[in-house]
Amino acid sequence: MSLLVVGLSHRSAPVSVLERAALSADAQAKLVQDTVAAEPAAEAGVLATCNRIELYADVDKFHAGVAELSTLLAQHSGVGLDELTPYLYVHYEDRAVHHLFSVACGLDSMVVGEGQILGQIKDSLARAQELHTAGRLLNDLFQQALRVGKRAHSETGIDRAGQSLVTFGLEQLAAGTPVTEWARGKRALVIGAGSMSSLAAATLARAGVAEVVVANRTEDRAERLVTLLEEQYGQRPAGAYTPEGTDGTDGTDVLARAVPMHSVPVELTRADIAVSCTGATGLVLTATAVAEAAETRTARRPAPMDLPDLPPTGLGSDVTRLGTGADGLDTPLDPTAAEGTRRAAATNGFSVLGEAAVAGMDAATLEQHAAWVGNGTVDRREAAHRTVEEDAELIAALAATAAAVGRIPELRRPEPLPAAARSEPALYLLDLAMPRDIDPAVHRLAGVRLVDIESLAEASADAPMAADVDQVRRIVADEVAAFGAAQRAAHITPTVVALRAMAAGVVAGEIARLEGRLPGLDAKHRAEISQTVRRVVDKLLHAPTVRVKQLASEPGGAGYADALRTLFDLDQETVAAVSRAADGTGTPDGTAMGTPDTAGVTGTGAAGDVESKNSKNRGPV
Repeated sequence: MSLLVVGLSHRSAPVSVLERAALSADAQAKLVQDTVAAEPAAEAGVLATCNRIELYADVDKFHAGVAELSTLLAQHSGVGLDELTPYLYVHYEDRAVHHLFSVACGLDSMVVGEGQILGQIKDSLARAQELHTAGRLLNDLFQQALRVGKRAHSETGIDRAGQSLVTFGLEQLAAGTPVTEWARGKRALVIGAGSMSSLAAATLARAGVAEVVVANRTEDRAERLVTLLEEQYGQRPAGAYTPEGTDGTDGTDVLARAVPMHSVPVELTRADIAVSCTGATGLVLTATAVAEAAETRTARRPAPMDLPDLPPTGLGSDVTRLGTGADGLDTPLDPTAAEGTRRAAATNGFSVLGEAAVAGMDAATLEQHAAWVGNGTVDRREAAHRTVEEDAELIAALAATAAAVGRIPELRRPEPLPAAARSEPALYLLDLAMPRDIDPAVHRLAGVRLVDIESLAEASADAPMAADVDQVRRIVADEVAAFGAAQRAAHITPTVVALRAMAAGVVAGEIARLEGRLPGLDAKHRAEISQTVRRVVDKLLHAPTVRVKQLASEPGGAGYADALRTLFDLDQETVAAVSRAADGTGTPDGTAMGTPDTAGVTGTGAAGDVESKNSKNRGPV
């Protein structure tokens, strides 16, 4: 049997496909059960997160396994196989192990180095164990993946390279402002009470929001989350201890309360930040609901102060003139008109010169002005060859343009105006659900900033990676090699145990035959002879069994088990029974079958020590 993984993630598929292929908890359970029931697979487990869906299985045939797992993924996700296939990836044996270890270390996450994936791997293993679809291979694999992930985080600085998806999402919402500064004093609404929502609530509380409101379909879960928030980040009671040198306002004194889901529209009008991560199959927040909430919040904002009058702008004089008024005096530009004129000048490169004419300006000068406006250059060699008639036509054209719009090219480059500051959004939304909780049409609403899985994927593509990533990759490579060696050695162990059991049976038969031929043999001599014969057998088997385990642990060593079975004419069913006994699946009720005579199987002395050492090296199952 060999490890196979078929899946899709944010690296292979667009968010729209991931969203449609998302599996509910019930669908995941049905998927692994149907996988084990299929012919090529003996074990199965599914790893489903907000940005990946992967099916792991122990299969006996590669091509049949790929076809079966792909078909099952399509059936349970509801996405057609033809549509799903272009986005699927396949990993087999050592490459499958390498993939899961990389995932566990955060190397394959949307935010490199995030540690939240470890909890999701742990949950996947627990689900497979509960459904009895995980055997020795998947148990070993997922448990070792958890150890590798913890090792990567403890021995390297991969944590500095990444962060949780929640933190990264909040940083995108803050748009360059430190999250603690951006979030301080704001009201937050968290929709959902699962692991991701709980992390979001805790992160916002640490960031210094004034209030966290938790909405969930099951109100008891929302109340439990609120209780945890109050215990860890709630307001301090009067007289509570305050660390020396602080005033107690460290940004963690948050108010927390739980509300039912039907209160979300009302709470959205009060919130500054909303984070949603539920298991709903439909939209939780529609574009209409968000637009109404944003409009309500905008209406509550104080009206902006009137802009002061803009100072007059001069072009060689103290005041910008529009022309001559009815009283024969120059009339200053209205400040509002002056501002519009300045913006037009910054855009088009023109300025108002009143009734100034273009007469007397040669074509070359006018052309140079136009080149300044267009950030271009003029080829003086071409201008020198133009005729007087061509110059006259150019002058006439520019004069006609100036007469029509009242402006001519400026004698100098206009100074660019500073860009107008964008108003702060009235509502910040973070959608971490898959499928989406928030209608993507919200991206087009004024006064709202939405960050969802798709925009996070785009932002993370440019995120810097820490130097520690290379060290983690080396750890993964070493652990993959060690895991492969241990699995190959474990693969031959049942054959070795069956060989020793056969030898023990031969010894027991010969001792019985000897007792029949020498009935007068006393007990002392009978025991001495039996011990001598067993010792001889153990010594003869010691070197071959140790060497065959060493060879089997190397790449390509899987054939040594077959060689042993052939050389010693071992019964395949006996080997399989030993393997089932080791897995604890020897009987229908799941209890382990009794093993052959252990006196000859594990042996004593050197042979027994070898078995013990190899068992320790394999680690816990």
